[in-house]
Amino acid sequence: MSRRSIFYVLGVVALSATAADLARHGYVSGSKAVGLKKGRGAAAEAARYGFGREATTADFAKHDHLIGSKGTGLPKGRGTGKEGRVIYAQSCAACHGLRGEGSNDYPPLVGGQDSLKSDKPLPTVGSYWPYATTVWDYVNRAMPYQNPGTLKPSEVYALTAYLLAMNGIVSEDFELNERTLPAVKMPNRDGFVPDPRPDVK
Repeated sequence: MSRRSIFYVLGVVALSATAADLARHGYVSGSKAVGLKKGRGAAAEAARYGFGREATTADFAKHDHLIGSKGTGLPKGRGTGKEGRVIYAQSCAACHGLRGEGSNDYPPLVGGQDSLKSDKPLPTVGSYWPYATTVWDYVNRAMPYQNPGTLKPSEVYALTAYLLAMNGIVSEDFELNERTLPAVKMPNRDGFVPDPRPDVK
């Protein structure tokens, strides 16, 4: 099993364990609010592990708003690939490589076009991701890996523009903002199909 596969399996196990733990302790997310476990039980658990603190409603609120394929809710801001190149060098290159080629256990972000149906698919931002708006959303919420959620909206626009430019989807001079980002057509836009199951909406 490759190192990347091992980390993938560990990630799935960790997410499953986290989901089970949240369900067991009553952390249930609603559309606007999160019910938090109160009282001695939560404090005792925090004390048992010896670090951290109990999550607050404000902590969960940071992740309550997701940007979907249509870009509804994108904040005001702007950025170009040229501006994003500097941010990428400072915040992303150590893990993903200077040109987005990936390194060690961190995936490549560039390349792989027309490889998904081959014997060696290479899923990247340019080959797999169906919507540029969800690239923005993922970068905004989950990156940089060591400090997620710390980039300002314009920095996220610039970084997303650079990722798209590295994949040849837009030019480095193209300005991404809350209006232009949803209009970007990704190469794999039509590679996904709606789920036909009646219980999926």
